[in-house]
Amino acid sequence: MNSVRLHRPALTRLASRTIPKQALIRLPFTSFQNHQICIIAGRQFSQSTSFRMPDTLTRQEITSQTDPSVAKQYDNETPKDQQVKEFYDLVDSKKIGLLSTFRNGVGPVARSMAVAKRVGPDFLFLANLHSNKFNDIKENPVVQITFQDFKNQDWVSVAGKVVTSSNDDPRIKELWSTATKAWFGDLGDGKHDGSADDPRMAQIEVKTNYISYWLHQVGALGFIKEVGLAAATGKVADTGVSREIKEADVEKARSAA
Repeated sequence: MNSVRLHRPALTRLASRTIPKQALIRLPFTSFQNHQICIIAGRQFSQSTSFRMPDTLTRQEITSQTDPSVAKQYDNETPKDQQVKEFYDLVDSKKIGLLSTFRNGVGPVARSMAVAKRVGPDFLFLANLHSNKFNDIKENPVVQITFQDFKNQDWVSVAGKVVTSSNDDPRIKELWSTATKAWFGDLGDGKHDGSADDPRMAQIEVKTNYISYWLHQVGALGFIKEVGLAAATGKVADTGVSREIKEADVEKARSAA
């Protein structure tokens, strides 16, 4: 694939046919030579010309105190089985997310965690039984898992409950890999060695009950046109779709897995 060189003057000439220059100049732009990406307003996108027309702000959205950017991107038309599939595609492509527990007297506490396995809408993790997250889970089993793609700002939020947090689950041997050992160390006593049989090796199983995610629908140039035109005309930018999968549909996905 040939590389693309994007520079501000060329970009302005390209887009000025449809977007006033004064609207474009407010969009910080950084070009990267020899890469087919660009960063716009702190967001990184793959190169594309797809474009969705901005939507008109209505009086009803003001009087009802509706966030128009959320309402106009909310997608309840796509069949739920397709929404679930795209949710799976999003999380499977990330592998690492933030697992947030709730700590008494503190609030939400998040840490980066590699997903050991996804089973339908549910998630399995391996962790050190001595870590504070297990104290949090004992007090409050409700957790949140989040993922984000820095290239296009796709994001996923999963709410669920920890139903298993033990070091004697037989699935640990299935989930364990040599790389896991690197995070545990080896005491040299033949017991605390970072293996699947290490008493510190524990599994966290999260049963999902609610999912929300945002999926981009435009690329770099489409984003520029969308935001520039919306800013210049008083309309509302529409750059992606926002979806939610509630408990009943999560349960259907679990049964189908």
